[in-house]
Amino acid sequence: MNYEAGLLLAGRYRLEDVIAVGGMGQVWRALDETLQRPVAVKVVRPGATNRETFMERFRAEARNSAALQHPNIVTVHDFGEGEESAYLVMELIDGEPLSAILERRGPLPPSEARDILYQAALALGAAHEAGVVHRDVKPANIVVDASGYARLTDFGISKAAAGSDLTQIGEVLGTAHYLSPEQLQGQPAGPSSDIYSLAVVGYELLTGTRPFQGESVVATALAHVVHPAPDLPDVVPEPLRTTVMAGLAKRPEDRPADAAAFAEALMLPPGTIPEHLLAGSRSAVSPVVAGPGIPALTVLQETGSEEATAAWVGPPTA
Repeated sequence: MNYEAGLLLAGRYRLEDVIAVGGMGQVWRALDETLQRPVAVKVVRPGATNRETFMERFRAEARNSAALQHPNIVTVHDFGEGEESAYLVMELIDGEPLSAILERRGPLPPSEARDILYQAALALGAAHEAGVVHRDVKPANIVVDASGYARLTDFGISKAAAGSDLTQIGEVLGTAHYLSPEQLQGQPAGPSSDIYSLAVVGYELLTGTRPFQGESVVATALAHVVHPAPDLPDVVPEPLRTTVMAGLAKRPEDRPADAAAFAEALMLPPGTIPEHLLAGSRSAVSPVVAGPGIPALTVLQETGSEEATAAWVGPPTA
C-alpha cells in the first residue's frame, strides 16, 4: 500500500502529513473522523509487510504499548492489520523529539535535563512494573512539548518479560550509542539495561556529546563494554552528576536498583547521595580489565540509520 495525504485507513483515520520517518515505518499526523480528534498514525513502510519478523515486532509494539498507561508514556488508541498494511494509532503529541532539541540547542541547563530524565525514568518504571523492557531508550524516542513535559514512545523492539524474544541468540537490536554493555555482549536486556541507556541520554543532555563515540559502530559498541566512562564536568550539580554516572556503571548491579530509584535519586538534596550510588559512579569511571568474559563484537549497521545488529564472536585477541 502506498500511503499519501488524504488516504482513509480503516474507514476512520484520514492521513494528513508525515511527521516522522524511522526504521520501521512512517508516522503521520491524521484525523480520527469518528471522534473528530487529531491522532498520530504509525504505518509499516511499503514493502516491509512480507518480512514476518519485522511485522511481529510491529505487533509486539502494539501489544506492549497498549498495556502501558502512564502520563509520561504515549498512549496507544488502536491497531489494525490487513494483507498489505498495518498501522498503530497513538495520541498526537504537540512537541518534538529530544534528539531534535539537542541538535538545535546543544546541551541543556542541568535543571531542564534533570526534569526530562526524571519524567523518562518514571515512564520506564511504569513499563518495567508492567513487565515491559523498552530496549531502545534514546533521545529520538523521548518527545518533549513546549512546557517541558516529556513522554516516552516507540516500543518497537521492546520485550515483554513473559513473552518471547524476537532476536536470535547473540543478536542485539537497538542503537549502538545507547546500548548497555550486557546487551552488546549478547545477554538479555533487563530493566537495568534501560537505566544505562537513559544515563547515556542524561550524559548527552548535560554535555552535548555521548560518553562513547567511536569512529565506527564497532568501535562505539566496544567502548561501551571495555572503556571507562568519561566523568561529567564538576559544574554539573549533585545529585544529578552522581546519579547519571552511577547509571553508566558497566555492571547492572552497580547501577541504581530500578528506574524508580533513579528518578528518586535525581531529586535528592545535595549531600544525601546514598553510598551505593557513589560506588556506582566510581565504578563507571574505573578502568575495565579485558578478559575471556568480555567478547569481541561484530556489528552490522543498517543502511541510513544507527540501528545495529551485534553478534558476539569470542574473546578479543591480544
